[in-house]
Amino acid sequence: MAIDLKAIEQLATDQSSLKAAAGLAKPAKWSGVGVSYDGALVWGECAGSGANPYRVMADLRDLGNKCTCPSRKFPCKHVLGLLWLKAEAVVPFAPADTPAWVSDWLGRRRAGAGTSKAPPSVAPSAAKDLRAARQTEPEVVEDPKDAARREAAAAKRSEDTERAILDALDALEQWIGDQLRMGLSAFVDDVTARCRRIAARLVDGKAAVLAGRIDELPGRLLALPPGDRPRGAVVELGKLVLLARAFRTTPRDAEIRRAVAASETREAVLTNPQTLRVNARWEVLAEQVQTRRDGLVSQTTWLLSLNNDGPRFAMLLDFFPASVGRRGSVFTPGERFQGELAFYPSRQPLRALLVAREAVEDATSPEWPTPEMVLADTLTSPLLAEPWTIEIPVLLPAGRIALDDAGHPWWRSADGASTLPVAGSAEGLLCGTDLKRTAAIWSGNRLTILAAQTSWGRVSGHG
Repeated sequence: MAIDLKAIEQLATDQSSLKAAAGLAKPAKWSGVGVSYDGALVWGECAGSGANPYRVMADLRDLGNKCTCPSRKFPCKHVLGLLWLKAEAVVPFAPADTPAWVSDWLGRRRAGAGTSKAPPSVAPSAAKDLRAARQTEPEVVEDPKDAARREAAAAKRSEDTERAILDALDALEQWIGDQLRMGLSAFVDDVTARCRRIAARLVDGKAAVLAGRIDELPGRLLALPPGDRPRGAVVELGKLVLLARAFRTTPRDAEIRRAVAASETREAVLTNPQTLRVNARWEVLAEQVQTRRDGLVSQTTWLLSLNNDGPRFAMLLDFFPASVGRRGSVFTPGERFQGELAFYPSRQPLRALLVAREAVEDATSPEWPTPEMVLADTLTSPLLAEPWTIEIPVLLPAGRIALDDAGHPWWRSADGASTLPVAGSAEGLLCGTDLKRTAAIWSGNRLTILAAQTSWGRVSGHG
């Protein structure tokens, strides 16, 4: 089943979409491209600005299509780019079994749905020209004086930003001192309003990431039992002081700046020669989706390497506005794949970008790697390198989760040497079952179970 460029031109909502699609019709942007055996369905994964590629699919019988990107245009530039690849055979579309995520979409859609109707917010279609979309803009030779002025202005902006952040951190430390002087009990009782005020001050001071962390502090604190909240407040405030002082010492450190102000772009990570790249077999442990107070939705996907080089976790983190609604996931918990990840430069690489993903593997083997360190070292050693860390992924040895007399769940190692409290409830097979391995997030106070391996197979946690 074929498609031509004329059909793509007619399908595009406007010239800008067509122009963007022309830029995406390049092999380097795509992975996992395929076509169904009858030639009716095409799919592929396109690298975007976030940690995960967008999953793109189309039905060539009626040009129905779907993409996991948050664009309000329909079809989006990724769908047009995929169809462009197919029309010009830019990359080979090998016939293959239809992936589950394409079959799921096909089962939900109605025949003929999504073929043309644009949302009301999109302006009426203007004239579209495929040849104009393919034309590359002539390279502009910049005047050396303009380049020097631009670099000087960028350096000035960087100095101003750094000065603003340092002033905001001064205000933060003063605020923390005030909370301690007024008493932790009063702080815990009024934590939401107090954190909101200092978070707004940090946003004004260009420390947006730190502001988001403080905005989420009340949620973490109030999730603790009432008796643990004063201790939790001391730990949280102490980590903020350490992070502020670390920034003052090394304000250009990429990792610390990432925790305070802003993260590097995807392009900066991929072009950095110091970026750690790992090509391995990965298992998707769990996905956590959280709506934040700043109006963004954070989508965190936890991965575990299945290679025999010790436990290695990876965290794929994406943000998108809550106003665009729920965004489809590109992973399924328990899914296994061969893929290359690029880790953000760090003392303990964890946050990563998905560079390439190959076919899904059989989910029955192999088992998870064996935990290497003594559990106490596993829980504490990351804090020696980054004492401001909020959460640590851990792979626990054999153990079991049981309830105490008050009904609270606890994880206990098989040898009885270690016992850790579990956040939330432990329902179903998690409670009382012999767990061969358990992947969890340690907050310093509670375990959040992501997934576990048992004699009967994999059990999902509540992460």
